[in-house]
Parts: sequence; structure tokens; C-alpha cells
Amino acid sequence: MSADPEAAVPEVPDSGTARVALTPAAAELLVKLTELHGPLMFHQSGGCCDGSAPMCFPDGDFKIGGSDVHLGDLTVEGLAPIGFYMSESQFKYWKHTHLTVDVVPGRGSGFSVEAPEGVRFLIRSRLFTDEESAALND
Repeated sequence: MSADPEAAVPEVPDSGTARVALTPAAAELLVKLTELHGPLMFHQSGGCCDGSAPMCFPDGDFKIGGSDVHLGDLTVEGLAPIGFYMSESQFKYWKHTHLTVDVVPGRGSGFSVEAPEGVRFLIRSRLFTDEESAALND
């Protein structure tokens, strides 16, 4: 991995939306996790127990409420779309950023389904360009 903070994060083409996408490593892990747990979903944690980590659950195991924002669906060939959500209050802070779900060695907390695999999901982010922001606000 490049130490250059301006270096682009590799993403799987068409793996998400203008707001959220996947790295190849995250997509590969999601195939394995889907085999173990069935269809999946993400909710971006807003702090507390897991800091600010993307939490992956069997689809429907985390109850989405009226104050959650659906950022989009992640796509991995052969899998059902994987919804990605975060709280409305957190979205107010993150609405100017493109999020890329990645995976790294190590253990997060025990709530997300990847924890027993010895890895954890994390978010890599970048600010939207002026053109991207304009397109999202149309």
C-alpha cells in the first residue's frame, strides 16, 4: 500500500455508487462471508464500541430505522446487493466524502461478521471533487 495520502484507493469497477464502493480485498472477503452467513448489509458505526467502523451483518440482523440513510448498494459478482447505511446525524458530517470499504489484518470488536476471520473492515475516504458534489446535489 502506498504511503501517499493522495494515492487513489483501488476499487472494484461498478462495485457501488457515487458514495460508497469496495476494494478488491473487501469484495473477495464478502464472497466468503456470504457463503457463511447468507446475504449481508453494512451499517457505518458512529462511535461507541467500534469507533467509526463499517459493521457487516447478515441482512436484516441490524434494524434500520427512520433516522438511517441508505448510501447505496455494494455489488459483488454473484452476490445479492449489499446495502450500506449510516445514521442521518453521522451522514451530515460524511456527506462530502466518497467512502471505500477495505479490509485489513487485525480484529475489530466482535459485532461485525468478519471478526472471527482475523481481519476487519475499515473505511478509506476522500472528499468529493467539485464536479462530484454538484452531480450528487442535482
